[in-house]
Amino acid sequence: MNSQAFRQSYGPWAVVTGASEGIGRAFAEQLAALGLNVVLVARRLDRLQALADELRSRHCIDAQVIAADLSSEDALIEIERVTASLDVGLLVASAGYGTSGPILAADLARERDMLAVNSFAVLRHSVTFGNRFAARGRGGMILMASIFGWQGVPQSAHYAATKAYVQSLAEALRVELAPNGVDVLSCAPGPVSSGFAARADIRMRVTVLPETVARESLEALGHRGTVIPGGLSKAMTYTLALLPRTLRTRVLARVMGDMTRHQTTTSQPAVQPFSKSG
Repeated sequence: MNSQAFRQSYGPWAVVTGASEGIGRAFAEQLAALGLNVVLVARRLDRLQALADELRSRHCIDAQVIAADLSSEDALIEIERVTASLDVGLLVASAGYGTSGPILAADLARERDMLAVNSFAVLRHSVTFGNRFAARGRGGMILMASIFGWQGVPQSAHYAATKAYVQSLAEALRVELAPNGVDVLSCAPGPVSSGFAARADIRMRVTVLPETVARESLEALGHRGTVIPGGLSKAMTYTLALLPRTLRTRVLARVMGDMTRHQTTTSQPAVQPFSKSG
């Protein structure tokens, strides 16, 4: 990747949501290495401040932090306010979390918050920064989808639905914003080794590294509409693509059944929050 050309297209500032760990942190580190200043957004201020200090020291870039819960509209407004004076050229919307377990046992308040973070926050960021990028005549957006978004996924029904929303949104925005010089990429990874399993109360045997997700996404931006990072993600996607959609759903029901087999259904509902990247 040509760092000078990347900065020319997407610098000097990038906003990364979910930056405190996992995929978001990997994006922040790699963008700083390319010479972009970064606005780090997540809920945990202490982790953000530590990461900002590290990136400033290691890469001689500027870093700002915004502690925000993206399920709150006030937090979305604060992000817009803080970044208004910055020449932001890149949005990485990697914040998100999900739930596992039977949908009939779902905590609807938690599901509503997940919908706000995974879908509405991404929409609002896309509109806000998309307008700013269109006005400057260049920019880029990376929206975090998932291979779960290709079909329904029993035992992760609502999470998969939110990722289908992001995939569809990214595909449409790529066409709409191209005449304005704005590149849009959907990143659709499989299971990622970012604390995902522990927080979801699921057990995964093989995962993709967050660094792989970030690297392949940054390389694909401006060249492709969707990236499926990592060999595992590609293998799962292309194998399932050979099957009818209804059969894919049944296959993933078995996969998720195996991942959640250890969960108890006799006390608390088997619906646990997890965060891919803070």
